[in-house]
Amino acid sequence: MNNDDIFKRYSRQIFIEEISLAGQRKIMNAKVLVIGAGGLGSPVIQYLAAAGVGTLGVADFDEVELHNLNRQTIHNENSLGISKVKSAEEFVKNLNHQVQFISIEQKIDALNAKELISQFDVVVDGSDNFKTRYLVNDVCVKLGKPLVYGSILGFSGQVAIFNYNGSKNLRAIFPEPPFDEDLPDCDRLGVLGPLPGIVGSMMANLVLKIITDLPMRLNQLTLIDTWNWKFQTIDF
Repeated sequence: MNNDDIFKRYSRQIFIEEISLAGQRKIMNAKVLVIGAGGLGSPVIQYLAAAGVGTLGVADFDEVELHNLNRQTIHNENSLGISKVKSAEEFVKNLNHQVQFISIEQKIDALNAKELISQFDVVVDGSDNFKTRYLVNDVCVKLGKPLVYGSILGFSGQVAIFNYNGSKNLRAIFPEPPFDEDLPDCDRLGVLGPLPGIVGSMMANLVLKIITDLPMRLNQLTLIDTWNWKFQTIDF
């Protein structure tokens, strides 16, 4: 894209003094890996693609099911039965064809995590299980990759940045994953549709701030309580 086209498309970002054209070019050169194309991944993918992130990798091994559609808004009824990654790729292509989309239709595990994560500048964890969260966290620490973390349940969510500019990581808050496999999750307790949109949008915002080197509070966990409409932060 030439400068005129870039300005036309991204003018409302470029108008922000702290971003400007230089920041937009950083966004367009960035490589971001989104792990999970579900509730959290959907808004992250949507807003990073809209912002013009140059390379967007998406890793997921699930197919789109009917119960996903109340909150996973990049998918639709025509996506039912196809892989979430393929559905996400179609969404991104229709939204912003300039984004290079990398499909990763596989589960992140101990065998492939290092190779996959090493290819990207920033990692976004939108996974829904503790095993993946801790694996991704530990690999990002080893590779020196910043990690944007989020989780959701019912009316509540959490957001944090880990391993960025010397900041702490997930194990500084929760040293070990819980052993109880029967802990509550969205499959059993549910999640109100807009909640992942709120949390995922916050995660996308943090990714863009990392890419454009904007100042941020580190070593801080943000708690989102949409039942009482309360937002608070915990330093760690």
